[in-house]
Amino acid sequence: MAFAGVLNDAEVKAALDGCTAADSFDYKAFFKTCGLASKSSDEVKKAFAIIDQDNSGFIEEEELKLFLQNFSAGARALTDKETKTFLAAGDSDGDGKIGVDEFAALVKA
Repeated sequence: MAFAGVLNDAEVKAALDGCTAADSFDYKAFFKTCGLASKSSDEVKKAFAIIDQDNSGFIEEEELKLFLQNFSAGARALTDKETKTFLAAGDSDGDGKIGVDEFAALVKA
């Protein structure tokens, strides 16, 4: 798992179990349950780097769609509705993607 050593496996499983149904993903609940919300800013930046699959310095819509799969390879993709809601919540400057500072603010929201 990409987050081994950063997050507790049982907490990640609980977070994933909480959003198995389509349109049930809630980023605030997910970040809190998986333990990311209580991590240091350096650890949140490490998480951002894992999710930023193409190393562009931003998390784009396609990477958000596959967000849960960063935590478990067998996890579902987010629905279009969930992806757009997640992106809108994190994209504070309106550029259509989430930068590292925007991600940190989203995790701590």
